[in-house]
Amino acid sequence: MKNIRILLAEDDSNLGILLKNYLAAKSLETELFTDGIKALNAFHALKYNICILDIMMPEMDGISLAIEIRKIEPAIPIIFLTAKSQKEDILEGFRSGADDYITKPFSMEELLYRIQAILKRTSGTAIPKKEDHYTIGNYSFDPLKQLLSIGGQNVKLTTKESELLELLCRHTNEILERNFALKAIWIDDNYFNARSMDVYITRLRKYLGKDPSVKILNVHGRGYKLLC
Repeated sequence: MKNIRILLAEDDSNLGILLKNYLAAKSLETELFTDGIKALNAFHALKYNICILDIMMPEMDGISLAIEIRKIEPAIPIIFLTAKSQKEDILEGFRSGADDYITKPFSMEELLYRIQAILKRTSGTAIPKKEDHYTIGNYSFDPLKQLLSIGGQNVKLTTKESELLELLCRHTNEILERNFALKAIWIDDNYFNARSMDVYITRLRKYLGKDPSVKILNVHGRGYKLLC
């Protein structure tokens, strides 16, 4: 990855310097800021390819910072770093525009992999954003009301069904990584949660079965792909 500039906002200076040096060693130009205001000022002034934001920071927290960054550049990829692991915090992060979420402690290699995966997936194009409504073939999906509709018929989805379908919609015709979905919805990517997600995928396929142009494919070893 050449000519990639990263904005890193982390108020723990020891961790921040460690991350900056590691990423620099991987040929990733990284600028470190220890509070949200400084990071936002830098984003106004310079061009970045990806942002890595700590949630808990002085002056401006990471979620507020992400919202302001999205106003300036809606397509910039964002990864959140946080010690928090509650589902509500993760969902709030995604609502504010996050593309990925990693909880502390984590390995440097894992962070590098996530950066590489996001940059490869986006390839300079706009990031899939959260919408109020989605069109899936002949279906209409309202994630707020958790309703999937076709031909005047409505299916009321459960919360997890709706969250999973929304992630698929945000990555339509792209691969939704299995571990990414598990951590976003179930927090933990353990065996039991993985089996649970398989059940929800089966349900969604059944709900979408009235339009043969819509399919949810298994991508071996990686995840799922919504085709429509």
